[in-house]
Amino acid sequence: MFEKGRIISHRGIHNNIDIYENTLESIKLALNKDYIIEIDIHITKDNQIVVFHDYNTKRLLKKDLKVEDITYEKINDQDIFHVPTLKEVLNLVDGKVPLLIEIKQLRKVGHLEEELMNILNNYKGEYAIQSFNPKVLLWFKKHYPSILRGQLSFSFKRTKFFKIKKLFLKSMFLNFLTKPNFISYKYNELSEKKLKKYKKKNIKVLGWTVKSKKDFKKYSHYYDNLICEDFINGKCK
Repeated sequence: MFEKGRIISHRGIHNNIDIYENTLESIKLALNKDYIIEIDIHITKDNQIVVFHDYNTKRLLKKDLKVEDITYEKINDQDIFHVPTLKEVLNLVDGKVPLLIEIKQLRKVGHLEEELMNILNNYKGEYAIQSFNPKVLLWFKKHYPSILRGQLSFSFKRTKFFKIKKLFLKSMFLNFLTKPNFISYKYNELSEKKLKKYKKKNIKVLGWTVKSKKDFKKYSHYYDNLICEDFINGKCK
């Protein structure tokens, strides 16, 4: 799944000017490069799983709305770009490259995950799931233990969480329960000591999000693979 040296494209190949992240256009460009593709998913008010990063549509669609509070029709009631469903993305990728699916979860864990598996159970391609929420990993461990699951994390320095929650999340305290198959950590925030610790346990470690060739070359020696942006988008205007 995470063949070392094979680029993992962060939300496809995009520039958010004329080719937007997580769109069918960005996915096509990454497919043409034979990259592994990282995408983000949410569930809308009418239970449609959409490929979209933010919890709110303001940054990308210029409307201050929560994705989970609007219908699929409403999220596409704009002229900026088409927000695809997961089904559209899966039909396009069609098993040609692996997918790394990040689950963005605000509701009670279980609903989005069940809807997701109703779709993925009919998909023949290679994929893994990842999330910042350890409860998501715990759900998959219980219900679909054979699916590769990854714990996302970073330092949480600029978040507004309480100190105890930051410590809890950045240390991935619940890994002893969730048993992730891989760790996905901000590439310049994980010490060599911890990297070696995970490697001894045969847990693969991904680094996110590398934006320069210089950093890619430097950190590819430490991580099993790297999630990349910007420097892989050179052919986009």
